[in-house]
Amino acid sequence: MTGFVTGADSQIDDDATVGYPDEADGENTVIGANATIRAGTIIYDGVDIGDDFTTGHNAVVREETRMGDDVLVGSDTIVDGRCTIGSQVSMQTGVYVPPKTRIHDGVFLGPNAVLTNDPYPLRQDVELDGPTIREGASIGANATVLPGVTVGENAFVAAGAVVTEDVPADTLAVGVPAEHKPLPDELEGGNLDR
Repeated sequence: MTGFVTGADSQIDDDATVGYPDEADGENTVIGANATIRAGTIIYDGVDIGDDFTTGHNAVVREETRMGDDVLVGSDTIVDGRCTIGSQVSMQTGVYVPPKTRIHDGVFLGPNAVLTNDPYPLRQDVELDGPTIREGASIGANATVLPGVTVGENAFVAAGAVVTEDVPADTLAVGVPAEHKPLPDELEGGNLDR
């Protein structure tokens, strides 16, 4: 194990693993101050996380992931490596974030939201391309966002939607496949601080 560095006032449960070895890079993991890392969580080598990081139980954060401050990775959530995640991001229980995903500041991902990065799984050899979720966007429970899709700033993806194309800023995406509609008044203004 190559090791890890944590800031002041961080708590790591006994059954959590930080700095899980990955022979490919062997970099230290760095976690800022005031972290709470719960039992069953595994954080790989080569991860860089800001202050006020929190996990639920059994979360996984794979190698070469970069996160800002005040990020929540909920129970049974997987950040599958090589991702860039901003500050004030909340990933609820059971979220899946594939490699090469970009999540900007103030994003909310509801329970069991699934982001994808392979347009033709096991059918074609193509470059993987995770989605981009812009500032203040919300992705509802059980929604799926397909590879390469951009969800615009302050957009709202309804629960259970399947997003197959870019969602403009300040737009509601609803249905299967998701259709774009004007953002209702009650959803305007972006996400609140959590």
